[in-house]
Amino acid sequence: MRESIDLRRQRPSGGLEASIEPVPQAGFRFSCHKGVPCFTHCCRDLDLRLTPYDLLRMRRSLQVTSTQLLEAFTDSEVDERWGIPVVRLRMNEDAVRSCPFVTQQGCSIYADRPGACRSYPLGRAARRAAAADSQAGGTEERYFLVREPHCLGYREGVHWTIEAWKADQGLGIYNSMNDRWLAFVSGRAPWARYRFSPQQWKMFYTACYSIDGFRRFVFESTLLRLVDLDEEEIARLKASDEELLGFAFRWLSFCLFGERCIPLK
Repeated sequence: MRESIDLRRQRPSGGLEASIEPVPQAGFRFSCHKGVPCFTHCCRDLDLRLTPYDLLRMRRSLQVTSTQLLEAFTDSEVDERWGIPVVRLRMNEDAVRSCPFVTQQGCSIYADRPGACRSYPLGRAARRAAAADSQAGGTEERYFLVREPHCLGYREGVHWTIEAWKADQGLGIYNSMNDRWLAFVSGRAPWARYRFSPQQWKMFYTACYSIDGFRRFVFESTLLRLVDLDEEEIARLKASDEELLGFAFRWLSFCLFGERCIPLK
C-alpha cells in the first residue's frame, strides 16, 4: 500500500527546514491574514506538485484553456519514484521565487488554490486501504502539522480541530478527487516497468492534466460510438469537469491495462 503525502516542499532561506509534528489531541492554533508579519511568505520558493483536480480548479478560476494554463504556469517531468508524468507549479524568476498567483493582497486564485495550499499548515498522508483494513477498501489518511521557521500563524488565537480546519478550507472535494487519482496511480507504481508507447504516454498526460484536451477526445472522436454509455452518463460528462476527470481515470485503466471498467458496444 503506497502512501501519498500532500506537503508543499519548501526551501526556506538560510538553510532552515520545516519540521513535521503530530497534531495535538486538543487541536492546534492557527490563522493567516494580512496582519500577520509573515503574510504570503509561505508562497515563496515552493516545489509544488499539482494534481489533476488542482489543475482543473485553477483553469476554472483563471478562465483559460488547459493548454494556456499548462504552458504559462507549469513544468512537467517524470517522477523518479512512481515513473509517471507529473506537473509542477512554475515559480516566478524573482529574488524569492514567488508564486505566480500571489499578490500583496494574498492569493489571486484563493477560492481555487491547490489542495496542498489550502491544507496548510496541515500536511496529509493518504494510502489505499487494504480490504482487511477497511470494509470498503477506500483510503486511509493521517494529518500532521508543518511548522516552518518563518510562519507566525501559530501565534494567532484561533483554535482548530482537524475536522473543523478541513471543513473551513473546503478540503472535502479536493481530498475526494485526489484520492481517486491516488487509487488510479498507486496501485500500479512504479509505472516505469510498463512499456507504453509515446502515444499512450500522450494520452496519459492529456487525460490527467488537460481536461479540455480530454473533453475534445471524448466528444469529437469516435469514442462514444464504441463504448456503451447511457445518455444520463454522457450528459453528466458533458456538464461536469469533475465527472469527466473521473471518467479519464477509468478510460486510462481501460486503454492502458485492458481493465473491463468501461463496457463496449
